[in-house]
Amino acid sequence: MFGISFSELLLVGLVALLVLGPERLPGAARTAGLWVGRLKRSFNAIKAEVEREIGADEIRRQLHNEHILSLEQEAKKILNPLVQPAQPPVVQPQPAQVPEPAPVHAEPAPAAPVHASPEQVPGAHTPPHDPTQPPRAP
Repeated sequence: MFGISFSELLLVGLVALLVLGPERLPGAARTAGLWVGRLKRSFNAIKAEVEREIGADEIRRQLHNEHILSLEQEAKKILNPLVQPAQPPVVQPQPAQVPEPAPVHAEPAPAAPVHASPEQVPGAHTPPHDPTQPPRAP
């Protein structure tokens, strides 16, 4: 972890044996081990907390990006009709024009035959064609 080789550890052990003596060396080694364990646990706890915070930041960033993308899609939906070329206006059917009265000195128009059906008589009570409906078959 710290880059200490075996020969360096052996040197530290010999110095500790000379300084502390054989009676106090096991207790000092135990205490040093406890402190090293506590340092490792605190280091791992701090490391886990930092990783959790980084993960939470990434999740927040992803949620923010998804929110921005959804806003962009809504804006495209709103602006899409404005971008598309204008569709031709729907032509409203014109009401049937009433024929002008015939002049007094003109001859009257011949009457339709009595046996003819309304489909055969031109202009006989046919409703105007609705452009939104498909054409009718004759």
